[in-house]
Amino acid sequence: MHSLTVEELIDRDNHAWEEILELLRGGHNSSILPSNREFAQDMLYHLQVSTKSYLGAIAYETGGIVWDSGWITLLGSGSPSIFGSLMTWNGLQNSVDPVVPSLDGMLVVAYDAAGGFFALDTGKFGRSGLIYYFAPDTLEWESTDLQYSGFLGWLAEGDLEQFYQTFRWESWREDMSRLEKGQVFAYYPPLWAEEGSGETSQKAPVSVTEAWDLTLEH
Repeated sequence: MHSLTVEELIDRDNHAWEEILELLRGGHNSSILPSNREFAQDMLYHLQVSTKSYLGAIAYETGGIVWDSGWITLLGSGSPSIFGSLMTWNGLQNSVDPVVPSLDGMLVVAYDAAGGFFALDTGKFGRSGLIYYFAPDTLEWESTDLQYSGFLGWLAEGDLEQFYQTFRWESWREDMSRLEKGQVFAYYPPLWAEEGSGETSQKAPVSVTEAWDLTLEH
C-alpha cells in the first residue's frame, strides 16, 4: 500500500480545524501555539493522517495546545514554548527538539504537569484507537474510553478538576510558574506510594523526559 502525499492528506474540503476551533471557543482556557508549516507537512506524511481527522488537523494547524494554566500540553507540530512535538515524542526526527525514546504500539499525544502521559493505542492494547493515560499514581496505562476527537472534547469541556483531584494542591496554579519548558513536577513521596498525594507530597521540577523514562520502565 503506497503512502499518501502531503497534498492528499491536506483535505481542504473536509478540514476538521473549524470544528475544533468551535469546540475550543466554548471550552476551558487553552492557548493555541502557532504551527510550523514545514514540520506540520512532514508530520502528516510520516503519520499518514488526514486533516479531516482531529489528530491531523491539530498536527497541521498547531504547534501544540496548552490547557488549564499549562497543566496539560497537547502535542502538535512543535513550538519554541513547549518541549517536543508529535514527531519527536514518537521516534521521528525534526530539528527543534531531540527525539524522545518511543513506545511501541502507542502514539504519545499529550503530557501533564504531574508526569502523566496520554497516548493513542496503535497496537499495544489491540489497536483499539482509544486514548490511554499513564497514571503516575498507579504506574499503569488506563483506558479513557475516548477516541482522539472525544479526548479533545474532554480537554475542552470535561471536568479536569475532578480528574486531577488527588494530584493537585491548593496553590498548584501559582506553582506552575516554577516549571520551565520541558519540566513537570516530581512528587516526594511519589503519587504511587501510600503516603503520596498532591496535597501532602513535596513537589520539585524535573525534566518531562525523566518522567517518561519511568513510564517506559513500566
